Amino acid sequence: MNYFEPGGAFITEGGETLQGLTIAYDTYGTLNPEGDNVVWVCHALTSNSAVTDWWPGVVGENTVIDPAKYFIVCANILGSCYGSSGPTSINPKTGRPFYSEFPAVTIRDMVNAHILLRQHLGIEKIFLLMAGSMGGYQALEWSVMEKERIENLFLITTSAAESAWGIAIHTAQRLSIEADATWAEPSPDAGKKGLKAARAIGMLTYRNYKILVQQQTDKDVDKTDNFRASSYLIYQGEKLANRFNAQSYWLLTKAMDSHNLARGRNKTIEQVLQSITQKTLIIGITSDILCPVDEQKYIANNLQNATYIEIDSSYGHDGFLIECDKISGHLEEWIAGIR
Repeated sequence: MNYFEPGGAFITEGGETLQGLTIAYDTYGTLNPEGDNVVWVCHALTSNSAVTDWWPGVVGENTVIDPAKYFIVCANILGSCYGSSGPTSINPKTGRPFYSEFPAVTIRDMVNAHILLRQHLGIEKIFLLMAGSMGGYQALEWSVMEKERIENLFLITTSAAESAWGIAIHTAQRLSIEADATWAEPSPDAGKKGLKAARAIGMLTYRNYKILVQQQTDKDVDKTDNFRASSYLIYQGEKLANRFNAQSYWLLTKAMDSHNLARGRNKTIEQVLQSITQKTLIIGITSDILCPVDEQKYIANNLQNATYIEIDSSYGHDGFLIECDKISGHLEEWIAGIR
């Protein structure tokens, strides 16, 4: 992992000042002399900059996005707890971690941090900007904010604006965190129990009825407690709480709620999408209940140069991390076509 500190003050979209911005990032491969082999990957909510770890089969050696061919960049998002400035970072004004005092951020703030890193790395053009879920929010924003820098887009399980459904889910998750009396305390473990509950809510939207019934149904018909489905959610909650920070989670779900391509642009969402001219591959997953295929179709129907593909998978929203063979096949064919 690498770290970049731009220096000076970073002004958020909400007008708050963040001093001492740090951006954590990973790169793979080498920028070629022509500077036309950059693939930038934007990550989702609780992920990080180590893209070859969380998207194996799509990004990495001997995959469609191979560092032997491409210069791959992935930056940890602003507000996270994986190296970039966020609630667990040191506040230069106090010498202590920000925790719940970290300023509110939006998807556009995250993209502005990406742009600072792009400039630092000397990248003039991004051949392919690719992302799933919340990462897709960043990719869409970036394609509008720096249209001349982004040449092609690959989007999967994402949307042009956070839906009322998504906002409701995030609100339920934040209520779970806020119900933990420790969540606003100045401690890295603040809100840990609440985060477990928030993750359990999230897992119900990342998967779906079919896959949970298929994988978590108990065979013992006489059982009255300690069901597999319960153990599964408890395990997933504990696993996230042991690697992530509740205050970052609260902050980032707020940022997701703010996602709307039309905000402040005096245009409708359709008009903003229609202004995006990059060639774009969009993939929807049939069983996704968090960002349903209707969201992907809406984007595809309003873009000028979109190719829409649907993957039949029972894994729901998490299919974008699991169905790597199917995704890679479609992505490889599409890249060959635009080349």
